[in-house]
Amino acid sequence: MGQQDNRRQENRLDYRWPVWFSEDFTESMSQGLMIDISSGGISFDYPVGETSLREDQPLTVRFSIPRFQGDDPTATISITRAGHVRRIEESESGSCRVAVQFDVPLALRPTEVTTLTSLCTGRPQS
Repeated sequence: MGQQDNRRQENRLDYRWPVWFSEDFTESMSQGLMIDISSGGISFDYPVGETSLREDQPLTVRFSIPRFQGDDPTATISITRAGHVRRIEESESGSCRVAVQFDVPLALRPTEVTTLTSLCTGRPQS
């Protein structure tokens, strides 16, 4: 996603976690691997040929992000968001990287949540 990175309005949280996606959640869902997320969008990888996506396609994604509350470091919050595919890039490893822009941004900025939590708890960011 190279040159696009410098136009970002917000830092992204690098986070590897499963993501499910479908044009319509009444149809079958496909699974990918989240690469990063911000309040305005998400990028993820999925195997080439597993499903066909196109730019500007509406897409609904379901994913989880760290919750960083209490003593449970594995706690997450699950989110479902509708959006549109903005970019698709094939890699040499046999996967595609997809960038989705949310129709309605998240009410939080994932990187700010992790920064504040690490400052308050003394736990380093990962």
